[in-house]
Amino acid sequence: MEILLIIRFCCNCTYALLYKPIDRVTRSTLVLHDLLKHTPADHPDYPLLQDALRISQNFLSSINEDIDPRRTAVTTPKGETRQLVKDGFLVEVSESSRKLRHVFLFTDVLLCAKLKKTSAGKHQQYDCKWYIPLADLVFPSPEESEASPQVHPFPDHELEDMKMKISALKSEIQKEKANKGQSRAIERLKKKMFENEFLLLLNSPTIPFRIHNRNGKSYLFLLSSDYERSEWREAIQKLQKKDLQAFVLSSVELQVLTGSCFKLRTVHNIPVTSNKDDDESPGLYGFLHVIVHSAKGFKQSANLYCTLEVDSFGYFVSKAKTRVFRDTTEPKWDEEFEIELEGSQSLRILCYEKCYDKTKVNKDNNEIVDKIMGKGQIQLDPQTVETKNWHTDVIEMNGIKVEFSMKFTSRDMSLKRTPSKKQTGVFGVKISVVTKRERSKVPYIVRQCVEEVEKRGIEEVGIYRISGVATDIQALKAVFDANNKDILLMLSDMDINAIAGTLKLYFRELPEPLLTDRLYPAFMEGIALSDPAAKENCMMHLLRTLPDPNLITFLFLLEHLKRVAEKEPINKMSLHNLATVFGPTLLRPSEVESKAHLTSAADIWSHDVMAQVQVLLYYLQHPPISFAELKRNTLYFSTDV
Repeated sequence: MEILLIIRFCCNCTYALLYKPIDRVTRSTLVLHDLLKHTPADHPDYPLLQDALRISQNFLSSINEDIDPRRTAVTTPKGETRQLVKDGFLVEVSESSRKLRHVFLFTDVLLCAKLKKTSAGKHQQYDCKWYIPLADLVFPSPEESEASPQVHPFPDHELEDMKMKISALKSEIQKEKANKGQSRAIERLKKKMFENEFLLLLNSPTIPFRIHNRNGKSYLFLLSSDYERSEWREAIQKLQKKDLQAFVLSSVELQVLTGSCFKLRTVHNIPVTSNKDDDESPGLYGFLHVIVHSAKGFKQSANLYCTLEVDSFGYFVSKAKTRVFRDTTEPKWDEEFEIELEGSQSLRILCYEKCYDKTKVNKDNNEIVDKIMGKGQIQLDPQTVETKNWHTDVIEMNGIKVEFSMKFTSRDMSLKRTPSKKQTGVFGVKISVVTKRERSKVPYIVRQCVEEVEKRGIEEVGIYRISGVATDIQALKAVFDANNKDILLMLSDMDINAIAGTLKLYFRELPEPLLTDRLYPAFMEGIALSDPAAKENCMMHLLRTLPDPNLITFLFLLEHLKRVAEKEPINKMSLHNLATVFGPTLLRPSEVESKAHLTSAADIWSHDVMAQVQVLLYYLQHPPISFAELKRNTLYFSTDV
């Protein structure tokens, strides 16, 4: 009877606090501790005492958490402290669809939860989807993993459309704020932006992260970054080095643990820009030049390389990769990369050991898995980065030190088309001048780069997306400009990403875009037409209006990009990805024209930039276009644009 009275007291102690000191609860908790010590485990009152103690401790814990929001612990039924080590939002593949989950890593358990839908004014709570005691958690090796459940990938063009909508909504919000618009209108725009950002966050990750409960079920997450996957794996493995015991949580214990998540969590908001405060940095837009110099601290020789990642639209994207430095403990790459930033705030460097064992293939994505040796991240502070001089720094990762340098160029400065002063070369020289001098229909540089990519780079993952080494690209540029007789030999020895980068640089540095300044407004109007027949007539007529060297080169490049996209299952480059890479390069107006068309430097996914992508995508998705057929039809469409 006495025990039941104590339990009733603990259940009603919230009300007792209205008129009695809080130390009554503390004293009762201590009494319960002593009673449990002297009560046999098989006594019928033992589970009741446990429940009473848990309720009392949880109440005290909630009081303390309200006072100190940094508290990151909850008490287990045995009176031990269970720390929250890490938490964050991950995309889980569940029942062949993607679900956004909040995952909590405690000292002895991994818990996957989602926020319950609550009515206005009610306290938010988490609903536990599943949990695995760390003693039962294992990571299946890539080759042991069963094939992933069928998850329909989100089409690339729909992801790009989301980015376009997000940018347009950002612009509208800024206009409303500048004009001191109604707060209700701004909130409505923010809600739309959140919906699009949420969909992008949910559907963009592709890197598999599988965990398994040794008692049965496997779970699959999709992450946007190898860095993120490594972080979770390392945090779990570090905890598993301790002497952990397997256990099963009762429904009450699980409820208490899940209930603590809301107050213990360290990540409060889904990582989208619409959740950011107005005074937070919008990030950097432009080009980050990074030189990866060297690395030290490896204990034994290995084949080593680095990759670079930057954040974009709330998730991280791999942007560059150094060459593999073979059989060394002190690799010296000294390789420079130009990385496009889209509201980026962080740079990540990952160091890998290259695996050449073809038996170690990940069944989730059919790729050989390389071992991460170390990883590090730095914030891109505008005051540090936005200078004309190189800034040298060192990232420390698991005892490994990687030295690198970086400098930033704003978008408006880096995208200027500057005609070459020397008309003897090919870069910065009109395409008509080059083809006439060479007596060719397509510039030699375009033909050779395309041929080399198709010969040995068409199956390269991320071809045209992954940056080539800047020094290699500049070396190729100098050789083509000088018309050096060793061009073919140099091309055959050069890294394929550098050759792809040289081709992109050639089109980027043309004094006017391949599709010309004069026709740019018409292309923008044509792609916006809603009637399919009118759009077809307009877009084909615009091609017929191009100068012959421009048109022939464009059609040559178009067919090449289509052949690259045919290998999408291997190279991960779809028509939409290629249009995103090449669209602005082929259409962006020259400096004079750009003032009328480009908005702020920070709006890299502006309406015009996305329209440039859509123009190229239209032609890439079009059935084969014949130069002869176009010219035959010129008589029927002779009106000038």
